[in-house]
Parts: sequence; C-alpha cells; structure tokens
Amino acid sequence: MMSDRPPDESSTDAATDVDPTDADTGADSDETAADSSSVTADRFLRWLRRSDDPRSAVVRDVLSAVAIVSLVGLVLFAVSGVWPPLVAIESGSMEPNMNTGDLVFVVATDRFVGDESVADTGVVTLENGRESGYETFDRSGDVVVFRPDGNDSRTPVIHRAHFWVEAGENWVDTEAESANLRGTTCDAVAACPAPHDGFVTKGDNNGMYDQVTNAGAETTVVRPDWVVGKAAFRIPWLGRLRLVLESLLSQSIDIGVHRLTGPSPR
Repeated sequence: MMSDRPPDESSTDAATDVDPTDADTGADSDETAADSSSVTADRFLRWLRRSDDPRSAVVRDVLSAVAIVSLVGLVLFAVSGVWPPLVAIESGSMEPNMNTGDLVFVVATDRFVGDESVADTGVVTLENGRESGYETFDRSGDVVVFRPDGNDSRTPVIHRAHFWVEAGENWVDTEAESANLRGTTCDAVAACPAPHDGFVTKGDNNGMYDQVTNAGAETTVVRPDWVVGKAAFRIPWLGRLRLVLESLLSQSIDIGVHRLTGPSPR
C-alpha cells in the first residue's frame, strides 16, 4: 500500500551537505603540515651552518664546491658561448701545438673574430691567415672543433681550417698544397669536386688533408654549421684528469668537458 507521507528529505541532504567544521579541520591539518616542514627545514639549516658535527662540515664543503663549480661553469659559458666550453685532447694529431691530455678552451665562431674570416663563418683559414698575419696555436688560421660529416654520433675533431672551397670546385687542383696530397688526384678523392661550400681541414701533425680518402678525420668538406667552435687557448696536461676519470670509471662523465680526438698522425 502506498504511503501518503512526504519523502524524508533529511536522509538525502545528509549525504550531500558538508559540515563546515570538517573543512576547517582539513585546512588546519594542511597548515600544521606546512608549519612542520618549515620548522624541519629551519632546524636543518641551523644545524648545517652552526653544528660542529663532522657530517655537517662535509655537507658544507660539498655544497660550497658545487656552488663554485657552477659559478665557474656559468662564467665560462658566458664567455665562450658554447657548452661544454672545455675539451680534452685525446690524440697527437695537433702536436706540437696541442698535445694529448691538454685542456682546450673553446669559443663560439662568432666570438673573437679575425679580420680575414670567411664570409659570416667567423673562421679565419690558414690560407687567409698567412696573408694577414693572423695566428692561433703557433700557426696561421683558426683551429676548429667540428663533427665529421655532420654526424652527431661521431666524436668531434679538433683540426685547423686550411682553406675555403665552394660547391663544385676542384680544390685538389686549385687550392691544395701538393705536400698534403701525396700524389692524390681529384678523381681519387670522394670530396672532390666539393659537394658543398665549406672548409678543408688538417691536423698540424698529419700528413694529408682530412678530406683525402682514408686520411685524417675521414670527413667530407666541413660545412660551417658542423663547426662547434674555435680553440682559444690550452692548459697543458689538465685534460688528463678527465681522461683518467673516464678510464677508472669506464664510462662517460659529464663534467662540462668534452672528449676530442683527431686521428693518429699519418
């Protein structure tokens, strides 16, 4: 039998209404948790600054070292315009002007540009440097860091830019020095005629250009956008620290120092 009583709305309302005191309790809990975290952080900072506990001294030293290294890294990056700004030399292809284990400071190609730089590349070639008297690392022209064939997976190479060629140019006959060809003709060089505009490069201690087949860095003519930067100055032997660390740990350690190689002298 149907009931004539109106529905009891109190049961429905009880399911949807929120007691204001419950919200206040939740807010108070959040504030209490925040206050607790703040107190904990303050205690830790006071302990870190004032405690004579050897552990706090170690933490302070580590944080100070990290802060100093970070500051130095930021300054170096601001000056160089590239990251990492320091590279460790792994081979003797640039001897005697750069030796294995040297640490080299690298700058962007638009920094410290010589008057005889090629177009808007920011790079002075050995050929142009001879005419103007521009030298770096005891020889004419800039020493550049580049990716062989523009391949990011290959180890960067640090060699000197010898001369600039244009697409389609038979540079073996027009620009190259015969001593750096060892009898090689254009027909025997994959990068001749030049497939595009760019630099012909060579290690100071190598006998042939990198673009000669099976010689040097084994790369085609180096496009300007493959150039990572220019070598500015070197610190003898300091790069060995990076190389030793990698040898001990058997893995790459990112400490803002790149490994650079140039093929063995030929």
